[in-house]
Amino acid sequence: MRSTLKYIVDNRGVRTSVIVPYDKWEKINEDYHKLQNKLKIFLAIQEGFGEIKTAKKQGSKLQTLSDFLNESNS
Repeated sequence: MRSTLKYIVDNRGVRTSVIVPYDKWEKINEDYHKLQNKLKIFLAIQEGFGEIKTAKKQGSKLQTLSDFLNESNS
């Protein structure tokens, strides 16, 4: 991949930008969006565990999976 990249340098020779072939950019962007979706799922799961922990501390009744699924089908 290194040979397909092109760099833009300033007047001191310091790299300031990179040009990536479009097909490589598409792949990078696709992978990025997949990772963002996974992160959203993991954060939602983490939040759910926090809610469970809080409910247990407060003695609150938690919704069962069956009730949740029945609720979403209505």
